Amino acid sequence: MDNTATQSGQSPVLEIKSLDKFRGKTQVLQGIDLSVKAGERLALLGHNGAGKSTLIKAVLGLIQTEGGSISICGAAPGSAAARANTAFLPEAVSFHPALTGHEQLSTFARLIGEKADIPGLLHRVGLGEAMHRRIGAYSKGMRQRLGLAQVLLGRPKLALLDEPTSGLDPISRQDLYAIIDELAGHGTAVLIASHALTEVEARTDRIAILRKGVKVADDTLSDLSRKAGLPVKLRVRATEAEADQIAQQTGGRRINGASVEILCAPQDKMSELRRLAALGDVVVDIDMMPPRLEDLYRHYSNEGVN
Repeated sequence: MDNTATQSGQSPVLEIKSLDKFRGKTQVLQGIDLSVKAGERLALLGHNGAGKSTLIKAVLGLIQTEGGSISICGAAPGSAAARANTAFLPEAVSFHPALTGHEQLSTFARLIGEKADIPGLLHRVGLGEAMHRRIGAYSKGMRQRLGLAQVLLGRPKLALLDEPTSGLDPISRQDLYAIIDELAGHGTAVLIASHALTEVEARTDRIAILRKGVKVADDTLSDLSRKAGLPVKLRVRATEAEADQIAQQTGGRRINGASVEILCAPQDKMSELRRLAALGDVVVDIDMMPPRLEDLYRHYSNEGVN
């Protein structure tokens, strides 16, 4: 994907500064700073109740906030300019059940004054054979794909996707992220709120994590990993007779029969690898596993901490 726009230093498509939101006396968003540039894919992560949906509603102009500011291509949330530049795919999309997919998308195109290749868009999201079937007969996954076609319809500057893979099978999920890549490649700023950590780990440029309304992380995956300082796992496969000896020599723990798992600090991994190599033929193989997004998410969101 061409991220030239992201690297150019131009103003963000979405810019949120010091955003506060209260629900009664409870503060549900606290001092949120967040931005997404053209061509950038940002994953927004957080437990249920962390503030993800509230933040998206604020960007859409559906709720008022008590402090801070939101700008979409320089326009205020809910304004005509912001709406024209923003597309939204909710977790549970809802369309008129009596209309066909083609009729529904054609209606949206007329409403926004967009001349579009409706059959082409529906084929693109995997609904080519179902475009003339009534939406009431669509599965949840098919309705989700129709919602994605609606996002593509408007050529948005900003796309807000809330749990976009909800209801999709594994192949459809891959297709969806390919379309997201296309959107970003054409300069759309994409914000994806998701619980599917494995999916967003490889398909986004930056990760932001909310915890109880506070942004606790916002960076690339590699930089978040470096800052967290979580241990690297080395999994050593040995001859079965030697596994106990390796575990004793390295301080590792025996797992899966003839394997030994060793934890080491990121800066120590090369010295640990050299030490293992010096053990000679008793070491059959070594796998190195850096921290995954799931580990980083647990670290930054302080899972289990009240």
